[in-house]
Amino acid sequence: MNKRDLVDAVANKSELDRRSAESAIDAAVEAISGALAEGDKVTLPGFGTFEVRQRNARTGRNPQTGETIEIAASKAPAFKPATALKTAVNN
Repeated sequence: MNKRDLVDAVANKSELDRRSAESAIDAAVEAISGALAEGDKVTLPGFGTFEVRQRNARTGRNPQTGETIEIAASKAPAFKPATALKTAVNN
C-alpha cells in the first residue's frame, strides 16, 4: 500500500473527501515526526509506539577496502507494534 492507497482507504472509511483525508494523514505524520524529533514517544493504543532509540558509537569495516572505521553514535526512529496489531497480522 502506498500513500495514495492509504489516502483512498481513509477517505472511504471516514467518509471524508480525498483532499481532507490526505491533509489528515499529512498532519498525523508531521505530528509524529515532530514529537520524535523532540525526543518524545508517540503511543497509539491498539497500534503501537513510535520512539527514538540511541545507537552507540562502534567500530565497523569498509567492505571494499577492509579498512576499520569509526561509526558515530546516532539516534534512530523505531516502532514497537501493540499486541492487538500483532494479533491482527497473524490471524
